[in-house]
Amino acid sequence: MVGRAAIVLIAFIIATAVALGQVHPATHSTSANVATTAPVTSTTHPAAHSTATTATTTTPPAKVSVLVANGSNVSGAAGTTSTQLQAGGWTMLPPVNASSNVTASVVYYVAGFRPSAVVIANSLGVPATAVQPLTSSAPVGAVGTADVVVVVGPDVASRGSSPATTTTTKAATTTTTKAKSH
Repeated sequence: MVGRAAIVLIAFIIATAVALGQVHPATHSTSANVATTAPVTSTTHPAAHSTATTATTTTPPAKVSVLVANGSNVSGAAGTTSTQLQAGGWTMLPPVNASSNVTASVVYYVAGFRPSAVVIANSLGVPATAVQPLTSSAPVGAVGTADVVVVVGPDVASRGSSPATTTTTKAATTTTTKAKSH
């Protein structure tokens, strides 16, 4: 599992380097300081023009602690979602129940973990508009060491309980699998 995560991370770094090479041709001198979770700006260009490029990277899934809370009336939704995210390489905390039900799933993040939250939301089919900073108004009690908190609503819960096609997203790859009927 760790070996696959390392391969995915290396592939992501290579793809990013290639993409930056396309944005900044060899005739320009470019410096890039890439942080793990924060946007960086690179602006070294000769002559009279200056342009800025922002590159955002995602912390490797194994280094992100994720807590899933069931905010739906579907029994086991948090456990099912946790299992799906764990298969994508995320470090999972034990699933819990939300303090109240929600009408739609929300992915909360602590400072510095927005890119990871966006990847998780995408893998669950949750719109980017449902990715929000974690505040005390989130319907979850103690979040412990969680970097990202997923509150599962009826939208994600109903997909997890029926045989359907699901998409699991790892840092830079997407795999589509067909769920088996039991």
